[in-house]
Amino acid sequence: MKHVFGPVPSRRLGFSLGVDPVVPKTCTLDCVYCELGPTTNRTVERKPYVPVDGILEELEARLAENPELDFVTLSGSGEPTLNSDIGRLIEGIKAMTDVPVAVLTNGTLLTDPDVRAALAQADVVAPSIDAVSKGAFEKVNRPHESLDPGVIADALVTFAREYRGKIWLEVLFVEGLNDDSDEVGRIAGIIDAVKPDRVHVNTVVRPPAAPHSRALSPARLQEIAERFGPAAEVIASATGPSQPKAERDASDVIVAMAARRPVTAIDVARSAGISQAAAAKRLNALVERGVLSVVRHGERLYYKQ
Repeated sequence: MKHVFGPVPSRRLGFSLGVDPVVPKTCTLDCVYCELGPTTNRTVERKPYVPVDGILEELEARLAENPELDFVTLSGSGEPTLNSDIGRLIEGIKAMTDVPVAVLTNGTLLTDPDVRAALAQADVVAPSIDAVSKGAFEKVNRPHESLDPGVIADALVTFAREYRGKIWLEVLFVEGLNDDSDEVGRIAGIIDAVKPDRVHVNTVVRPPAAPHSRALSPARLQEIAERFGPAAEVIASATGPSQPKAERDASDVIVAMAARRPVTAIDVARSAGISQAAAAKRLNALVERGVLSVVRHGERLYYKQ
């Protein structure tokens, strides 16, 4: 499968079956912390990057295997709202399954009424906002030149007023770039206006696009979460659930996951329902075959395509 992957054990979404509606790596931003690596196609042009009918065919086949799922999640190789057919994609998914649909988005295209209307069909929208000031926005998110963080923040507030589903807002901090008290205060102001159901406070965990990107300490993350109010929680150190048993060939799961983000043996074990030792053995075999490469980040080994 090219555009459906997982289920992935997610810190926020439980068992999440990924749907990838764009080609790598097509995004409106080039975030320094991105675990997918540098953006190769930074754009704000919306078009059918991946045909929706093909995605739905893959999804139907995967759902027929009856995987244990909490969400079908639109995410993957870039910004999913760049696909101009995302509304039809969400509609097709909801016609196929009762599993809730979530959309992970950087929120930059919420300025477009068509995007807001398309996302209105989802059960959960999880936008991100890492900066409000222009300086911090440019340092952390390295945006397409047409994007303005103030306009994006206003569009997020507009979307929150229109939307009837759940909003789970994510804020990711990089040490020295967007974590000063003034910027945290600006973000807190947007959170107060949006009134999201959840606020997920995060930092650099996996190998980032820009090697100089550093994580905040757990204590600083907790301090920020408390400033953001009772809906906020730190997820940077949280772990996802585990599949109770192996339900398909682990090699397929591993390659599909590693194609979209660096993974550890623990990630693979949870997703594939196998032991950590078995996951490490299969990962190393894929490295030996040249399918994956391995890098060290902090105290962990990460495998990527």
